[in-house]
Amino acid sequence: MSPFRSSIYWRLLIWFCLANLLVLFLGGFLARRFVEYTTAVEINWVALAQDANQSYDAGGANALTEWVKRQRHQGILEATLYENGQALSPVRLPLSIQKSLPAWFDAGRDILLQPRPGLYLSVQQVVGGKGQVRELVALSRTHTRLRQQSREKILLGIQLSLSLLFIGLVGWWVARSVARPVGALRDATRRMAAGELSTRVGRPPGMAHDELAQLAYDFDAMAERIEALVAHDRRVLQDLSHELRSPLARLHLILELAQRSNGTAAADAYFQQAETEISRLDRMTGEMLALSRLEGGIPGMNCENLDLVELARECLEQADIEAHARRIVLQLIPSDGAVWVFGSVQLLERAVDNLIANAIKFSPEGGAVELSVSKGEHGAELTVRDRGPGVPEAELASLFRPFFRGSNAVRAEGHGLGLAIVQRVMKIHGGEILAGNRDGGGLEVWLSLPLVQADAAG
Repeated sequence: MSPFRSSIYWRLLIWFCLANLLVLFLGGFLARRFVEYTTAVEINWVALAQDANQSYDAGGANALTEWVKRQRHQGILEATLYENGQALSPVRLPLSIQKSLPAWFDAGRDILLQPRPGLYLSVQQVVGGKGQVRELVALSRTHTRLRQQSREKILLGIQLSLSLLFIGLVGWWVARSVARPVGALRDATRRMAAGELSTRVGRPPGMAHDELAQLAYDFDAMAERIEALVAHDRRVLQDLSHELRSPLARLHLILELAQRSNGTAAADAYFQQAETEISRLDRMTGEMLALSRLEGGIPGMNCENLDLVELARECLEQADIEAHARRIVLQLIPSDGAVWVFGSVQLLERAVDNLIANAIKFSPEGGAVELSVSKGEHGAELTVRDRGPGVPEAELASLFRPFFRGSNAVRAEGHGLGLAIVQRVMKIHGGEILAGNRDGGGLEVWLSLPLVQADAAG
């Protein structure tokens, strides 16, 4: 994943940019205030006037202009000498101050005023080298000043201090926002490793919607899946151990009777019973493993477009031998055309086989089993009907539960896994299964699967 698509990257970038802007503006403001009010040296206006006068006497107007430039670097906005009411070097003064200068010069005394907040005006009398009277007029934003080098050091120190402060605060906030979800993930991982499969990270307070939050959600999904798989495996193991107890006990008894039997003929009868029990154990174990794989999910399941009518026809052909042995008629009521669905041929074939086998098993001899395929309101529909004893209404809700055998199934062989497998196959394919009693007796099981459009199937 590119870092430019990471929300954490942009969050860090924005916060560090804001910190730098704060340092830039706040540092300049505080440095100026600090220079003005705490570390400054008060301006000596008398000495300033004498220095300007000496520069003019030594080099004339050009020397005075250079002196003014130097003063500007030290905080003096405008300054010059006046003689007989005329400026000896160029100067820019507000109009109101220019109008007041003659009166201040005639007063013959030093003046220090503050025309407006943040601006100081000084008028200083000074005597030239030939005894002529001159006046220094100077404007400054502060009553104090430092040398340029000192100002730069103070500004650098304040900005460095603020940078360290803000970077420290931003770094602490980022570390805290990252450490909290990471700590929660670490704690949840340790608890899961210790066997607490119900552990969840959830969403710690203050967690942003970023990659760490997504990692926490993925961890919870993984933990939930692991807990479900482990619980399922435990349940399957318990059910299997419970269901195997009775046939194993019968097999043990049969073999013991075979050992005690008198003659080969009697022993052969017991061995045939043992072979029957072994076949039942094999079928039950296979059904249990199939159900376990279905409930655990089937990675890499091969799916394709298939005709449900053709699938039903093939399943009926495979069940014809068993139905013929019990003189049961199998009838297929197909739709007008092909009914296309998308799914696993093996799984759907197993589901339909289980439904047909279940209908044959509970149908009376000489009865009939109907299988119809059509396009209904809910998609592709497949229905299997028989004329067996049906299921009591109170037991219909439990019909698809593993190992459930209704009160009408006492005389029929089976382990109560066939319909549970069918239901799981439907769930995997996004379909559903329903069962109900027919009018006049018998059971009707209805399957529904999403349809595939004819052009997509082709």
